[in-house]
Amino acid sequence: MQATATVLVYSDNSATREQVRLAAGRRPAADVPPVRFVECATLPAVLKELEHGDIDACVLDGETAPIGGMGVCRQLKDEIFQCPPVLLLMGRPQDAWLATWSRADAAVTLPVEPVEFAGALAALLRPRKPVTA
Repeated sequence: MQATATVLVYSDNSATREQVRLAAGRRPAADVPPVRFVECATLPAVLKELEHGDIDACVLDGETAPIGGMGVCRQLKDEIFQCPPVLLLMGRPQDAWLATWSRADAAVTLPVEPVEFAGALAALLRPRKPVTA
């Protein structure tokens, strides 16, 4: 039986969460496991899910109100030990500097473009190889 990757999706907009699920599909790339989505519309729900430690990657909507995904990303990177990699959804390409400030591992613009999104998510789900000296 093949392992499943769990992806947390944070957005106050159910249509955005649906775009993420549809863009990734059941498996964003052939070399990553199938994905299971956990959807959250509030920051307390995100923190509760991350407490369990079963999340392999997070997709955070930078346009969420009242607490945007960029601020949530920075908070997670500061407060969660071994925080899962984060893919940030940005409203504009010009917001890339904010994605850097938030310490996101990757960023794509809204609306979600399926090929770009699936590629970015797959890159975060691939096993990381240790760096050797």
